[in-house]
Amino acid sequence: MSLVRRCSRTACGRPAVATLTYVYADSTAVLGPLATYAEPHCYDLCAEHSERLTAPRGWDVVRLSDGSAPSRPSGDDLEALANAVREAARPPERTPEPGARGGPATGETRRGHLRVLRSPDS
Repeated sequence: MSLVRRCSRTACGRPAVATLTYVYADSTAVLGPLATYAEPHCYDLCAEHSERLTAPRGWDVVRLSDGSAPSRPSGDDLEALANAVREAARPPERTPEPGARGGPATGETRRGHLRVLRSPDS
């Protein structure tokens, strides 16, 4: 088993140097340094393919680079990326109309499957 990750492009066997991720909700392709781990929905690209990357018409390409030698992502970078992915995967919030059946009562807050009822004197 090879420890070097290879370019995801068909018939390209060069070593990967960058990771491509698509953010479909924002019509954006994000190309950054090689991710620490291979992810199933990301594409590893060699230097040539990462330089020639184009996106479909109407899409933006965001190229993340620090201008120095390839480095490992920091814990903050990984946490920010994980938070962005969680936010993108979260379904849009639906606010019930006032007086709608099944909506929260006055003073009631929903948090997942739990409800917080506010006391009348607060």
